[in-house]
Amino acid sequence: MGIESINWYPGHMKKTRELIQENLKLVDVVVELLDARIPFSSRNPIINDLVGNKTRIIVLNKSDLADPSISKEWKTYLETESTSVLILDSMHGSGVKELLKHMERLQDKINEGRVRKKNLRFMIVGVPNVGKSSLINRLTGRKAAKTGDKPGVTKGKQWLTLKNGMQLLDTPGILWPKFEDPNVGVALAYCGSIKDEILDKETLALNLIELLGNEYPNLLMERYKLEELSEVPLENMDNIARKRGFIQSGNRIDYERCARTVLDEFRAGLIGRITLEHAGI
Repeated sequence: MGIESINWYPGHMKKTRELIQENLKLVDVVVELLDARIPFSSRNPIINDLVGNKTRIIVLNKSDLADPSISKEWKTYLETESTSVLILDSMHGSGVKELLKHMERLQDKINEGRVRKKNLRFMIVGVPNVGKSSLINRLTGRKAAKTGDKPGVTKGKQWLTLKNGMQLLDTPGILWPKFEDPNVGVALAYCGSIKDEILDKETLALNLIELLGNEYPNLLMERYKLEELSEVPLENMDNIARKRGFIQSGNRIDYERCARTVLDEFRAGLIGRITLEHAGI
């Protein structure tokens, strides 16, 4: 199935939108989680409408997989929205203490002049597979949320209590009804926010090889031990397959295995720290 023909808005996504709308009034702060590799494409355009004037923190997650210099550019760019922006790696814990300190300052601000202090209540929102479960587990100090490298692990809402007493409302990942730009869907697919089972993995991997050949040629050549890159992406894919021994009987290229390997290794950061989108573009 091609990228253009995917049904992007299954029924549970509609329910998730309604769930966020219903529970937004219960929280003081919204933490908007973005994938640092694709900050533009992983930003849900309906979140602005849903959140409105509610206090928001933008978190560039999976920073360990992203190009650090471009992450800094994105932080500066997103801060022009008068929103707090943090760079974070929830898998390994980098930046989590900074996020907690920031929320503690917001809690103190909310409690100014109050006789009875209240614990901050917040919600984490983001597209599937952006690392919400890993962040929640870091914040709570336990495996409160299921994690996985496939979208759609979190199924329903639940309130969780942090060690400092703050209350976190967990919700499933939410996509949106329509992509105005098909490149957004492709970027989400590269990073695993859309289930591979409904994609043409071979075409997706071929497109990714072309993109990496243009943007990060040295990383691509080093990972797959290529002496040079061809201007024809399919030739590069063939060479990667031969280097890895992905050959079937009759000397035929095993494109399915090659595609799966390239996508998996990109998503795991094995090719290198790569960001696919530049700030402001």
